[in-house]
Amino acid sequence: MASATQTVVSIDGTKFLINGRPTHQGKSWKGHSIEGQLFNSRMVQALADDENPSTRGVWMYPDQTDFTAERNNDEFLAALSVYKAHGLDAVGINLQCGSPQGYSFVQPWVLTAFNADGSLKPAWLERLDKVITECDRFGMVVILGLFYWKQTRVFRDEQAAKDAVTNTVDWLAQRGARNVLLEIGNEVDLPYYQPIIHVDRCHELVQLAQQRAEGKFDTPNGRILVSTSICRPVAVSDALMGCIDYLLFHGNVAEHPDTVRLLARLNRSQPAFRQMPVMINEDDHFNFDQPDNNFAAAIGENVSWGYFDYRMNREGFEEGFQSLPVDWTINSPRKKAFFAMLKEVTGA
Repeated sequence: MASATQTVVSIDGTKFLINGRPTHQGKSWKGHSIEGQLFNSRMVQALADDENPSTRGVWMYPDQTDFTAERNNDEFLAALSVYKAHGLDAVGINLQCGSPQGYSFVQPWVLTAFNADGSLKPAWLERLDKVITECDRFGMVVILGLFYWKQTRVFRDEQAAKDAVTNTVDWLAQRGARNVLLEIGNEVDLPYYQPIIHVDRCHELVQLAQQRAEGKFDTPNGRILVSTSICRPVAVSDALMGCIDYLLFHGNVAEHPDTVRLLARLNRSQPAFRQMPVMINEDDHFNFDQPDNNFAAAIGENVSWGYFDYRMNREGFEEGFQSLPVDWTINSPRKKAFFAMLKEVTGA
């Protein structure tokens, strides 16, 4: 296992820090400070390996070669330097990936790093280790999600879900993964198979991860930082707000930039809100050529923003970062537009 990462992510008040300094220190864009923001992109398929033989063939590459987890992971790693050169601070991955069709209710594929008892699969950990190592090399942060709603059917009971949390935290601590932020579940207000992951009880797992991590990470905050993402954040519950280290919600419901502004202000105005960074790590609204868009709105509200792109109906291989098989290069109009705006914003 690799040595502890040189890249260390921490939080000071409302800002994300890397190696003790706020990200984008002293920088602003169109009159808005971007200091302490963590610009990110949803790359949840970076570890993917479908174990369902009935669906695996669907992910064949356009060159007619079969999908392999190794090729997918290697091509993702090769693209990281380009993302960083455009100003990207963090990548969002997930140990149960996400829908390889972008949005889909029926999901027969098996994409999960966890066994039924909550133990972790060694091959997935090997790929995760490579991602953490390569992100460390470029001074980047990994936003590591544990659970994705449809894939939590793998767990045999609630204890297995708890063990999945503690096993992950223990592995990250042993790995010395100091460039990782933890996201318990992706959109925990969706119907998860294990109720403890659902928004009503997810604070239990946030606290479990925090307690398990205490004293095991050589970071300014003393442990790994933990949150969970919400699909429809109106408004985040007091139980969650009272324990998360950073507020994490999605912008997919924000059909207009003003909705991003409203969601940020609504949650910051709650009595249970504490001083913490606010982040969107999934938003599939673009319009990067327009003067007002969700990315710009988030910047104006001091909210870190995350790009979410998938291959839409009848689109080609080059589109989207979530759809299998993934083309990890920046070669579609949407990808180019996002990274061009990111480069302008950050001055990369």
